[in-house]
Amino acid sequence: MKVAVYKTVKHKDLFLYVSEDEGLARVPEELLKKFEDPQLALTFDLDADRTLAQEDPSIVLWNLAESGYHLQLPPPETRK
Repeated sequence: MKVAVYKTVKHKDLFLYVSEDEGLARVPEELLKKFEDPQLALTFDLDADRTLAQEDPSIVLWNLAESGYHLQLPPPETRK
């Protein structure tokens, strides 16, 4: 699946994964408000065998299929 990852300047290390085909269409309005002008960080092909730095790719794929998005929270040591 081709995935687009968005970042926000408001919250460091907070990322929003969406299907590149669907874009932000299925992301809830309240979540988009928190992102304040989401900025495209990268796009890539995601499958269950791909290694991601902080996320389990199977969970990301499941969230994309079920909800249309996956929210990656900052690592615990950087959350405030």
